[in-house]
Amino acid sequence: MTICGIDFGTSNSALAVVADGNVQLVRVDEDSQTMPSAIFYHEDGTAVYGRGAIASFTSGDSGRFMRSFKRTLGTELLEYGAIINGKLKKYDQIIAGFIRHLKLRAESSLGIDLDNVVMGRPVHFVDNNTEADRCAQNQLEKIARLVGFKHIEFQFEPIAAAFAHEQKVIGEKITLVVDIGGGTSDFTIIRLSEASVHKLDRKEDILSCVGGRVGGNDFDRDFCLRSFMPILGYGTTYGTKGMEVPISPFFDMSEWSKINSLYVPKVLKNLREIYIDSHSQKTFGRFVRAVEERAGHKVLSTVESAKIDLTDKYEIQEKLEFLEDGLEIILTRDGFEQTIMHHIETIGKWIDNCLREASVAEEHIQLVILTGGTTEIPLLQKIVKDRFPHADISGSDKLSSVGLGLGYDGARRFRSSLNSIVSI
Repeated sequence: MTICGIDFGTSNSALAVVADGNVQLVRVDEDSQTMPSAIFYHEDGTAVYGRGAIASFTSGDSGRFMRSFKRTLGTELLEYGAIINGKLKKYDQIIAGFIRHLKLRAESSLGIDLDNVVMGRPVHFVDNNTEADRCAQNQLEKIARLVGFKHIEFQFEPIAAAFAHEQKVIGEKITLVVDIGGGTSDFTIIRLSEASVHKLDRKEDILSCVGGRVGGNDFDRDFCLRSFMPILGYGTTYGTKGMEVPISPFFDMSEWSKINSLYVPKVLKNLREIYIDSHSQKTFGRFVRAVEERAGHKVLSTVESAKIDLTDKYEIQEKLEFLEDGLEIILTRDGFEQTIMHHIETIGKWIDNCLREASVAEEHIQLVILTGGTTEIPLLQKIVKDRFPHADISGSDKLSSVGLGLGYDGARRFRSSLNSIVSI
């Protein structure tokens, strides 16, 4: 019996295996245990994944770059698909290609066939829609079978992160997991204990689990709209009546899963017509040029890079010379934090709900686990630390703890006997 856990994330993915009695993460992308959830389709039909996809895109290769395709699960976009090199490709095929690549990399590295898997999933793929949420899991299960898995189970991602960290817990701790990735924010309150590591049934230990569809991509989108899109004509006017230029193209360029919808002849035709009557041709012309040159991905890559840079710096200067010589923008951490504050407030309300459902007071939380790349944001870290001043804060292996925890859960669910524990 060969067992693995797969954390298929909006921004990054990881795979852990149970092999020779051990749970371990597999190096699935070059020498890394995590792989960016990205695909680049070259014009000759070949596809490259992860860091290779990003390298092909940034080097200017001809083809189609894809990111954040997980967010299509449970939505109409899954059926619509995307035009890739002149042909329609459904998103379930795109996702299957990525997960198959993860599986094959692990199998090649270890010399085994993987047929049992625990797939990670957010608490809610889709907010306030039970049917769409169920549909999303069914779609992911179908994809997992398509790529060759025979037995498939699911686990909430924050619970998996808790299982990974449990390997080094001493005694018993009431733990809050704050898992904020690219697409969702998920939270659980769970009782962790060194005595519970091998328990088959953990239902009594899981006190609450909540979450929603807000993540780092949403932070990026709002940051992009507020700080970058105005210099590309967002909010400007056109025509004799002084109408505001349509906002939907700017929103589409600000979200990874929708950028490709701009690169079709009909959209470009409409933008060029608006440009003729634009009252701000210099700025709106930059947007039109970005669509013509399919540079929207470069814009959003710059936004993402700026967000990361602002975790260490209070002010940065970003260059957009791929759109116009000398074009640059000054960005501040304060400006970024003001942009995302409404998302931070939503996260705070979800933590309130998690505590309430668990019937646990803030002062009784002994350990807070921060996982997911978005938890690197200084404002978010400060709010969590201020709210739980007496709790230990663990933020190790933010991009891989869910994957490792899914491996431990796989060993438990498929009743594998672990010889030893590989801790994070």
